[in-house]
Amino acid sequence: MKLGFFTANFTEMPLEQVAKMVAGYGYETLEIPAYEGNGQFEPADVLKPGKAAEIRKMTAGYGLDICALSNHSDSFLIMGPTGVDTDFIYKGSPEEKIKHGSDRLILTAQAANALEVPVVVGYPGVENWGRFFFFPYGQGWAEYEKQFADRFIPILDKFKEYGVKFAIEIHPNSFVYDTLTAEKALKVVDNHPALGYNLDPANILYLKISAELLIDRLADRIYHVHAKDAELVEHNLALGGVLMQGDMRRIDRSYRFRIPGWGEINWKKIITELSMVGYTGPISYEHEDVTMSRMDGVEKVALYLKPLLIKNPYEGRKDKLFDHT
Repeated sequence: MKLGFFTANFTEMPLEQVAKMVAGYGYETLEIPAYEGNGQFEPADVLKPGKAAEIRKMTAGYGLDICALSNHSDSFLIMGPTGVDTDFIYKGSPEEKIKHGSDRLILTAQAANALEVPVVVGYPGVENWGRFFFFPYGQGWAEYEKQFADRFIPILDKFKEYGVKFAIEIHPNSFVYDTLTAEKALKVVDNHPALGYNLDPANILYLKISAELLIDRLADRIYHVHAKDAELVEHNLALGGVLMQGDMRRIDRSYRFRIPGWGEINWKKIITELSMVGYTGPISYEHEDVTMSRMDGVEKVALYLKPLLIKNPYEGRKDKLFDHT
């Protein structure tokens, strides 16, 4: 496993400046944003002659490689919402938004191929997450399952062509929001080899989903992991429960994202379970902690997480008593 850094934590800074900064703290690999207008990286530029080699040389010069490209933004348009909710991503009709999201996600896969990056992380979106509930329209979620297959199988076929995996970030405002919907998504695309998951344990904490059980069930379909923590603020739960609305920075909020080590996620258990299913990829730090600065996170996450990462799996004992274990 490697300690990764999601450079979108500092999109106001050029990519090389972020690479130089985080290398000094011991980060080993980068997740780079590739959605339109991110300010650091444009997939179309990478496809120009010599550009991919230039980027790889730059990151290698700081002792870093690239573990993933992120297109959390454009990909969200593929299943929606396709109305005013996503105008901040792209303005257009629902059909135009779906096409834009699909085209940009495929372009990101092309850029990943050029950079020899194995994974693109993103969201599928969903028009109305509330349809997970059986009332008032019990057929709603089954219709989304068909929609997912119809819209994503052609995209996944392109990913397979480019030799890149698509890792859906499991998230409570998306078509894949828990372990069971992750398993169902694989089923409805006939276990397409390009489809897998990005585990961000902070996203599922408030739904009381076991990240450890999710790891065991999805196993080799976990292609990427985010290092982000969260807490249920116990003294605020009586005000609004886990679904409290409003700014994450409000003092009475009952759910907050935190940096690893400052929330409720047991990272030793998460890392152990990942190792047990054979995961050897990145643990990529994403900052959404509203209680402290990003630089606080850069320093503290490296100090906390790096010693916990498992370098190699158990090799077994070969003495007489344990030779057969």
